[in-house]
Amino acid sequence: MGRGSSLVVLTFLLVGAAAACGSAVPTPPGAGRAHAGPTARASGSPSQIQLVPPTVRPLDGGSSGLPAPSGVTASRAAPPTRIRIPAIGVDAGMVQLDERPDGTIQVPADWNTPGWYARGPAPGEAGPAVILGHLDSFTGPAVFWRLSSLQPGDTVEIQRQDGSHLTFSIRRTATFGVDAFPTSEVYGPSSGPELRLITCGGNYSASRHQYLSNVVAFAALAG
Repeated sequence: MGRGSSLVVLTFLLVGAAAACGSAVPTPPGAGRAHAGPTARASGSPSQIQLVPPTVRPLDGGSSGLPAPSGVTASRAAPPTRIRIPAIGVDAGMVQLDERPDGTIQVPADWNTPGWYARGPAPGEAGPAVILGHLDSFTGPAVFWRLSSLQPGDTVEIQRQDGSHLTFSIRRTATFGVDAFPTSEVYGPSSGPELRLITCGGNYSASRHQYLSNVVAFAALAG
């Protein structure tokens, strides 16, 4: 579903859990992948949705999600429990995501709850911590609906399980086709702690039951 549109008909949206946008998204080296996006369905998890027009399209098309990173080391830091992005009105709890058997990242089961890929770096550790969230749902915009509107300098606040807080600064946002997801660019090593916030984007393909792009926001630890 196009990110600027409101409620769209007959479609479905990222990155992993019940609905994640796009086709299979690569997981970070040594890990799994994710994507989020919903599809019109009467009930059940996003992956079980049946297209019944007219309807609001969901985040994921039910197909495999983002590729998981490979060759990454499991986190040893306190896991993230909450994310706040003031510029786009995000203030949500977080869940942990694993790698699926097909090598993609799970997607969050709840439209308004993003998830952290727990097989990769945690926020605050060196390297890119991967966080997935849905673009939309059956009823309207989801948690990362406005992700593509983030601008350099916007902040992302992460609360961790040990009570500590971290602030990251957006460096840039980019949109990539799901069939050419740049795993090395998104998941590649970094000298310091960074974030990769990912959701669906681009046009929605009714035939493929998925969005054709992924939106990625790149952020680095502030200070």
